Amino acid sequence: MPPLSAPAASPSDTVRLPTGLNQALLFATFNALSFPIVVGSPMILYAKTLGASATVLGIIAGMMPLLVIFQIPAASHVGRVGYKRFVYAGWGLRVVFIAALGVVPLLGALEATARLALVLLVLFAFNLSRGISSCAWLPWITALVPEGVRGRYLARDAACVNLGSFVVIVLAAFALGDQPAAWQFTGLFIFSAAMGGLSLVFLKRIPDVEVPVEARRNASEPVPWLAISQHPPFRKLLRVNVAWPLAAGGLGAFTTAWLKTEAGLGEGQVLLVSSAAYLGGLSSLWLLGPRLDRLGSRPVMMFCMAVWLVIVGGWGALAGRVLQPTIPVLLGLQFLMGLAAALVNMANVRLAMAIIPPMGRDHFFALFSVVGSLVMGLSPILWGVLIDGFRGLDLTWHGFALNRYSLFFALTAVAFLAAFALCARLEEPKAASMEALLREILIESPQRVWVRLWPRA
Repeated sequence: MPPLSAPAASPSDTVRLPTGLNQALLFATFNALSFPIVVGSPMILYAKTLGASATVLGIIAGMMPLLVIFQIPAASHVGRVGYKRFVYAGWGLRVVFIAALGVVPLLGALEATARLALVLLVLFAFNLSRGISSCAWLPWITALVPEGVRGRYLARDAACVNLGSFVVIVLAAFALGDQPAAWQFTGLFIFSAAMGGLSLVFLKRIPDVEVPVEARRNASEPVPWLAISQHPPFRKLLRVNVAWPLAAGGLGAFTTAWLKTEAGLGEGQVLLVSSAAYLGGLSSLWLLGPRLDRLGSRPVMMFCMAVWLVIVGGWGALAGRVLQPTIPVLLGLQFLMGLAAALVNMANVRLAMAIIPPMGRDHFFALFSVVGSLVMGLSPILWGVLIDGFRGLDLTWHGFALNRYSLFFALTAVAFLAAFALCARLEEPKAASMEALLREILIESPQRVWVRLWPRA
């Protein structure tokens, strides 16, 4: 009788992550202990203490992705400077601006509107430095990570980011409490600057790669942006990166605002509830991280858009006063938000890595980042204007309260439906079907225990 042969290993099982990438994961972890304070819920809550309206909150939430537009002119200079130097310089400037933010809460002699204006000014400088320097990050990492393990690397990177973010948001919740003083926000901003500075140590240790000769040689030539955008698989991905950020762009800021103003939670409670989103993002490594290279990006993105429809349906029921804002419900929604966001981001970047050709890679990635980020930045501003514009709306229809927030969640559901349809049209030759993904999650993976434990009729 012939011996039984071992099952063939998938490419992602046989290819190891390059040794130097552990420094990239450490950088991601310490960077995640820094940036959520400046661009996440703590900053939204600080702005609320200064009397910020929904429109101003939308500007704060949208500023970071909006300023990614500066990747377009910056991409032509990456070849001359080099990937590592370009990113390091921008991240170093960010730390300086975070430290400057720490001074603003101590300027009690200024009116709240003046302090809010200073916050917006410093955030602009912070996000501008990030927007310029980030154009070198994806080309650098794409060159470092072998194709067969990009999904595995992105899953570990997402896990590090979400673990660090969870830790820092929980720390922020206990540091602020329910009635925070100005010095408590200063302490948070200084902590953010310190962690940002520490992350630079690991960033400097990431191996550098040579910028392709074509990128250095063609730095002064006109860039065929139209031709790049018309590359068929890339064009379809760009369409998804319009619909998906439009739907999701305002959810982080306005669910935080809803928890504070409508659900009546204190700052510490809001942050503790929000931290569940990072646990959801962390669980993405366990759920689909090891399988992303095998299943492909398209079915994962379709699955996530369906999950997002469930999420905004839940928030809509809360805003419509059909559901009560109990802690288990809020934690469950936040957990799913983090899980779906992490999976979409991983699958989205992985697909871009797969379909973007080596020739013109820097400019492809710049356009990819700018399109999605511009919509992600405009989205919360537009939603904020809508929420402010319908401030007086309060109708009841068959027990459902139609107000500015329930209207907001209903319209985001329409945008997620459009994103689902566009995801179904993505080109990815080696992608599995949606049915295969569901079978993997519900039957063939360890998560099948959930199905077995579900009460049977």
